Amino acid sequence: MTTIPVVETDRLLLRGFRPDDLDAMAAMWVMPEVVRYIGGVPQTREQCWVRLLRQIGMWSVMGFGFWAITERATGALIGEGGFHEMHRTMDPSIAGTMEAGWGLMPAWHGRGYASEALDAMLTWADATHRGKPVTCIIAPENAPSMRLARRHGFAEFARTLYQDSEIAVFRRLEGPNAA
Repeated sequence: MTTIPVVETDRLLLRGFRPDDLDAMAAMWVMPEVVRYIGGVPQTREQCWVRLLRQIGMWSVMGFGFWAITERATGALIGEGGFHEMHRTMDPSIAGTMEAGWGLMPAWHGRGYASEALDAMLTWADATHRGKPVTCIIAPENAPSMRLARRHGFAEFARTLYQDSEIAVFRRLEGPNAA
């Protein structure tokens, strides 16, 4: 089994998901504010279990994956973020890239936690997967995530449909992974 790295920042601990994260994860993914720009449909506990297993398993297959984002001071799970390879059916394809993603519970929005987590994630990617392109997809209505991506060196290069919704497709242009 692959050891999932732990990444620390001043306020956050990014660690591998554990089975006992299911309750916090299910509480997060049922919130309308969390799913609004990610399909729009709250996830069931069963779907969250499959998501949790996917987050853990991606590390073994790809050598990267998503972390549980926790607050260092309390240990509370406040979100998730990392990289995956989803083999999405879309044009243009982003297959073969490290697709970045992030999401926090609404109580943690607007306090710089997403930026702190994304910075740590990208620093880790630069150190461990040098030269691998990094991309992300964002709903165009999600202005905060669009701004966050741009602040961290991503530039939009396409708009396309994915699962019947318009998405903006970004690639990271700054840093060692510049495409």
